[in-house]
Amino acid sequence: MSASADRSPGLPDHPLVSAVKPLVDAMGAELLAPGQAQPDDVVLAWEGRDVIAVRLPQLSDSLDRILAAMERRHGMPLADLDRRSKQSVVRTLEARGAFSVRHGVETVAGALGVSRFTVYNYLNRQDSPQGEQ
Repeated sequence: MSASADRSPGLPDHPLVSAVKPLVDAMGAELLAPGQAQPDDVVLAWEGRDVIAVRLPQLSDSLDRILAAMERRHGMPLADLDRRSKQSVVRTLEARGAFSVRHGVETVAGALGVSRFTVYNYLNRQDSPQGEQ
């Protein structure tokens, strides 16, 4: 399948579009024509000409996408992972800012099949001087 076959209707056939599309897809963002951009969208230019606009996803949608990607990476629901793997997931999510999202701890706890208290324990354990206990 050609790169232009992956494009949404109305988007230009431009190398910048092809270059940013994998990143935009991974973030759960949306590509738009520059004329459709709203004030919070990011307009990307090439040689001084606006080519494409990127509408970033809501943070809560990003967390859901990150959790889904982690499930795909592990090949199973996160709730089915062993304790050490769940701790690793929490460390990765902390590094990616998942707990700065409103209800992030609750969302992660639900995905891992543990309590909020357990997620906080995993977070505290990584900050303790001895590391994992």
